[in-house]
Amino acid sequence: MTVERKSGILLHPTCLPNTPGIGTIGKEAYKFVDWLEKSGQTLWQILPLGPTGYGDSPYASFSTFAGNPLMVDLDDLVLRGWGEANCIVPPDYISCEGPIDFGSVVWWKIPVLKSCAEYFLQKASAQDKKLFKDFVKKQGYWLDNYALFMSIKEFYDKKAQEEDKFGAMWSNYWPKELATCKEDALNEWKEHNKQSIEIQKVIQFFFFTQWAALKKYANEKGILIIGDIPIFVAADSADVWANQSLFQLDEEGQAKAVAGVPPDYFSATGQLWGNPLYDWEAMAKTKYEWWISRIKATLALVDYIRIDHFRGFEAYWSVPAGETTAINGKWVPGPDHELFKVIKKKLGDIPIIAEDLGLITEGVQKLRDDFNLPGMKVIQFAFDLNEAGSGGFVNPFLPHMYTENCVAYTGTHDNETMVGWLDQASEEEIALVKKYVNAPEQCSNKDLGLLLVRAGIASVAKFAIFPLQDLYGIGHEGRINTPSTSDGKNWIWRMSSDLLDDKTALWLKDICNLYGRNIKKVEE
Repeated sequence: MTVERKSGILLHPTCLPNTPGIGTIGKEAYKFVDWLEKSGQTLWQILPLGPTGYGDSPYASFSTFAGNPLMVDLDDLVLRGWGEANCIVPPDYISCEGPIDFGSVVWWKIPVLKSCAEYFLQKASAQDKKLFKDFVKKQGYWLDNYALFMSIKEFYDKKAQEEDKFGAMWSNYWPKELATCKEDALNEWKEHNKQSIEIQKVIQFFFFTQWAALKKYANEKGILIIGDIPIFVAADSADVWANQSLFQLDEEGQAKAVAGVPPDYFSATGQLWGNPLYDWEAMAKTKYEWWISRIKATLALVDYIRIDHFRGFEAYWSVPAGETTAINGKWVPGPDHELFKVIKKKLGDIPIIAEDLGLITEGVQKLRDDFNLPGMKVIQFAFDLNEAGSGGFVNPFLPHMYTENCVAYTGTHDNETMVGWLDQASEEEIALVKKYVNAPEQCSNKDLGLLLVRAGIASVAKFAIFPLQDLYGIGHEGRINTPSTSDGKNWIWRMSSDLLDDKTALWLKDICNLYGRNIKKVEE
């Protein structure tokens, strides 16, 4: 992938302020795009856009193709004539500020969206209904399975809740005929649940309509969107349920082995993700049709794709089902070059960023480089004192060590904020950071964080991306996710409404101009 020298901000739409319960893709998202333009940025990186389930992680979605209903902006629905103003008023326990309470948001907003969908089906204009019909036809290759899956899932989730059966999902709770996709059983369900299936489709129409308008607005202002594809999909998803032959499952739909990573920087026992693993031989027999569709669908929503856990294509960590940690896994060869050759043949040179963090072998590097994919460099990883040698400091994450074909980050959604990291760093690490950026001895961690942002912008990396929190010196309270934890504190951060100020925008624009980022080329 050939890229120009650009920079931008990492901020998921759910983190935006001033809307009930959770950030949306409505007016606040447009304000953020305006601020990106004012600050001279040309990239906006987001996390996966899919509907989230247990744990609220965007990396564990009910569908890799669908949009998250919670991001739909209700005010926009009313303005379009697709809902009634009196029906979208939030209860007192839903706040427009502070952390996201996903349980409360789901409890309130999903029924509101269903009411809006019913209103749409009854009272939308003929023109809007035609737009919906066209959407259903175009997206039917995934939408039909997703809407059917969600219709069944909501019924049996409610039943399981009434029976106090925690952890119920399609593979361990649904009737076998539905769980194994028997045609007669599915047809009977469709016949008796037409309305609930149609409502799911309308809600997706809401999301895709709003997102398309927002992306068009951003692109017209010269801002490109970097999306995110998790390499694996959630077990409790339409993707796995409707494509069971493409995954390592037994006849009952139970995973034979699950995904994770071995012990690493983030966890001494590894990370046990629990996602079902692909049956790559079965995938190959279909010429990787599902993966082609997945990437093509994502590229319809964003301009670049970051593939999370890229190394899993070369080899993936397979953990026997039933293990409580990832320690007892093993590396198993993945599809490697074969998959990307097919992708290139079908879709051309697609704009992929390879998340190549962690244990990266020569084989992973070769896969990345043979397809000219930029990797990632995280500045927080640059000051490990254990990597200091007698001949000097040569950590590959130090900005002066970068090659052009990479993306520089101060941190990602899995890291502490820069100030949060500096607050926890040792005196020796802080001293090394100050020496590297030539900071004065009396330098606050907030100012030191901005100097590291500047170092990333100054690097030769073609892209430089920074979490919004790092521009404003937000500490641990702004951390998005702590890997291998599920304490209800992940994915909940929302920015305050006073962050997008002119002073910071002009500072960022000035620094980026100084180091030649986001410069518009004048054609002769």
